[in-house]
Amino acid sequence: MDLVDTVATLLRASPLPALEARILLGHALGWRRTELITRADVALDQQKVAAFRDLEARRVAGEPVAQLIGSREFFGLDFEVTRDVLIPRPETELLVETAVQALEGRAARPRVLDLGTGTGAIAVSIAWSRPDARVWAVDRSAEALAVAARNATRLLEPKRPGGELQFAQSDWYAALDAALVFDVIVSNPPYIASGDPHLSQGDLRFEPRGALTDEADGLSAIRAIVAGAPSRLLQNGVLWMEHGYDQAEAVRSILAAHGFADVSSACDLAGIERISGGRWPG
Repeated sequence: MDLVDTVATLLRASPLPALEARILLGHALGWRRTELITRADVALDQQKVAAFRDLEARRVAGEPVAQLIGSREFFGLDFEVTRDVLIPRPETELLVETAVQALEGRAARPRVLDLGTGTGAIAVSIAWSRPDARVWAVDRSAEALAVAARNATRLLEPKRPGGELQFAQSDWYAALDAALVFDVIVSNPPYIASGDPHLSQGDLRFEPRGALTDEADGLSAIRAIVAGAPSRLLQNGVLWMEHGYDQAEAVRSILAAHGFADVSSACDLAGIERISGGRWPG
């Protein structure tokens, strides 16, 4: 008697962690999580079983789950993910929360700039949280900007008070109109030092290297962002950046050296100083 492939048999036999196996199987079948439970003993179509086994093998080889299924949840929103962009991570939600808080009490239609937008996760999440904000998103990669634009179109209301997100292919501030100034600037720049062994481990092996490392000491992009910020911030505007687990003190020193006030860092849920920023006194 031939064995029948079911959700239960495939999950039991999978070498993957249970959660990853369920995500990939649900994606291959087009089923929701509840269906994997309620239909666990239903005989499965062999084409869909083959699709799951292909995904399973690719994950065993190291490919990130987000790339395999083409999406990742961030800030309660479902973002498209490709190999052209950094995969959004939960710790970066702190940057969004801090930016939204910085917009509280500011005049209607404040301006926000996201440098190195990637998927657009930061820019879109801020725009979603503050519908009247006018948001600009910058990236050097045309491919990343295409992903970000699709995410903005899909996730944001077409007639939001702040208007459509504005996208620019630019090396940080270079391609922006010289007259543009902002209430808030945010960035999750490449901050991993070039020799860091993590670059050749885990999911990072499959993500765009230019979004991960500056090919230097991990602080060169942060220095460039801070140096250019004073001419791009309104009086009492703020700059916040994500950085490495051991870079907070160095980033605070860079901000202070360029004249920022109220310089501070904030910790993620793991208690790691994950972001640092300051106010431009003008």
